[in-house]
Amino acid sequence: MHPLSQFKYCPKCGSVRFIENNFKSKKCEDCKFVYYFNSCGATVALIVNDNNELLVATRAHEPAKGTLDMPGGFVDMDETAEQAVIREVKEETGLDITNPKYLFSLPNIYVYSGFEVHTIDMFFVCLLSGAYSLKADDDVAKLEFMKLSEIKPELFGLKSVKLGIEKILSSDILNKKLSILRNK
Repeated sequence: MHPLSQFKYCPKCGSVRFIENNFKSKKCEDCKFVYYFNSCGATVALIVNDNNELLVATRAHEPAKGTLDMPGGFVDMDETAEQAVIREVKEETGLDITNPKYLFSLPNIYVYSGFEVHTIDMFFVCLLSGAYSLKADDDVAKLEFMKLSEIKPELFGLKSVKLGIEKILSSDILNKKLSILRNK
């Protein structure tokens, strides 16, 4: 089902004459408003400690409750992706991270309240040094650091995160970025 099929009425005037305009938009035949369905921005934090372990979360809520995940979430209005990943990490882990570095992005579909939200998930690497205290909160039931060699992509419930984990495990992209960050 195309995501625009979920919109029956014009959000501007309420008309039922809200029809398909093209693949990514609908147009109101009454007020001429055009609505474009675009991906929402979301962040994924790959937090690495001094032991070169990755912080892994367990999802507390649907979708994919009980599966593995990475800290992160939606980018709010008037917020950069970097600000969003810092905020989401603080909300879900209690950690104060600084200077997240962009790695790559992957498309995803996140089902929220029965509605398919198309997202573009931006992956960031974040270094964690020194003393810290973890606190699972918000959308997270549990947090743990894991060696990359112990991580199994099939245990991650969200498609983009699973694909992102597969990408970092099958390439040297994470280690290259970590090397650059640690040598600054």
